[in-house]
Amino acid sequence: MKILSIESSCDETAASVAEGREILSNIVATQVAEHRIYGGVVPEIASRRHAESISAVVEEALSAAGVTYSDIDAVAVTFAPGLIGALLVGVNFAKGLAMSLNAPLIPVHHLRSHIAANYITHKELKPPFLCLMVSGGNTLLVRVNGYTDFEIIGKTRDDAAGECFDKSARSMGLEYPGGVTLDKIATKSDFKKYPMPRPKVDGAELDFSFSGLKTAVINITHNASQKGEEIDVPVLCATVRERVCDMLIENTLKAVELTGLRDVVIAGGVSANSELRDRMEKVCEQRGLNLYYPEKKYCGDNAAMVAVQAMYEFEAGNVSGAELNAEATKNIDYYKGVFKKGD
Repeated sequence: MKILSIESSCDETAASVAEGREILSNIVATQVAEHRIYGGVVPEIASRRHAESISAVVEEALSAAGVTYSDIDAVAVTFAPGLIGALLVGVNFAKGLAMSLNAPLIPVHHLRSHIAANYITHKELKPPFLCLMVSGGNTLLVRVNGYTDFEIIGKTRDDAAGECFDKSARSMGLEYPGGVTLDKIATKSDFKKYPMPRPKVDGAELDFSFSGLKTAVINITHNASQKGEEIDVPVLCATVRERVCDMLIENTLKAVELTGLRDVVIAGGVSANSELRDRMEKVCEQRGLNLYYPEKKYCGDNAAMVAVQAMYEFEAGNVSGAELNAEATKNIDYYKGVFKKGD
């Protein structure tokens, strides 16, 4: 079954053709250079660029896969969560395309897709497993019971880990995308030089809170600016990175103990973070756990991961029609199996 998938939840316009877990093409048109001028994604600009790029990106995906529209068995699209204007471009294009091809339309949740990126890299991976879902907009601990059966067991109460990285980087004057830049220039941490809090959520040991950590970094940079002092940016980057990773790893290991699961998966844009990968590898090896994370090209937003998850959604009976709409927010566990109209 060949699935043509479309992803437009933020600032990448992407399309892919996949057959099962085999990726035939994966095309991504990025807007990073344009949004860098503003220090972050401007939703209106992102939506306009998606509208301008989507037709050409889909055509390129078909060409790279060596197929034509007549070879496509189903059309998949990210419908939630994300920037609403950006999502609407992809959803409306996919609806029109599916109708013209008389093909099934498969709605795919963005976070489910990020988890599915691991299926591309690790063909042997299958549920159940524990997933640390960590990105710019989301930080979750998810028990993946099946390909379309997700249970949230831990979540952030405020900022996501990626948001903490991005806004900390911005306060230091680093260029967008801040989290990536922070990871590249970080050297050696120094908590005596730059004290960092380690927030915890009382009564919810698997939940996260990153807003206090982000605020601490912003206060350090602002105070230094007011006093005319220089910040050791590489050291501050390393210090905040270490603290974020401390919190992510600590809660993940607690979740392992509570669930008894031995397969641990990292997903989302922050799964590309070098320290998170290195430290998770070490602790998982020490504890006899199996660790999985995607190739870096599949960590960020892309349509290949959408196509792979779409296969499992289709098998579960999750298809839609012209009633499909984009949604800015929606939990990863919003349904099990069948897509419900108006859900």
